[in-house]
Amino acid sequence: MTAHAHPIAPLDALADGEAQRFDVDGHRLAVVRIGDAVYVIGDICTHQDISLSEGEVDPETCHIECWKHGSSFSLETGEPDVFPATRPVPVYRAWVDGGEVFVEIDDAEGSAHV
Repeated sequence: MTAHAHPIAPLDALADGEAQRFDVDGHRLAVVRIGDAVYVIGDICTHQDISLSEGEVDPETCHIECWKHGSSFSLETGEPDVFPATRPVPVYRAWVDGGEVFVEIDDAEGSAHV
């Protein structure tokens, strides 16, 4: 099992409190900046094939809401806390180095088709 770091974007290019979709190495990712913290989760709602990056971010609770049916997912654990979703989305390790945002993707993880 090998993990690789992938550059995403400059931190300054990410709007605070909003999500953006990035396709990286076969993975659809929702990247969220809250202040200086960056969270990366799988972009596909586990209830239906809907892009989570189009949903609303709650910076107070570190959650993102699926715009289609209202499921809310933790940006820290990927766990849903509002139905109809019952399964978590993947969570990826992200960090900032030299003003650039990086994400770690494990080769063994299944990829979501982009």
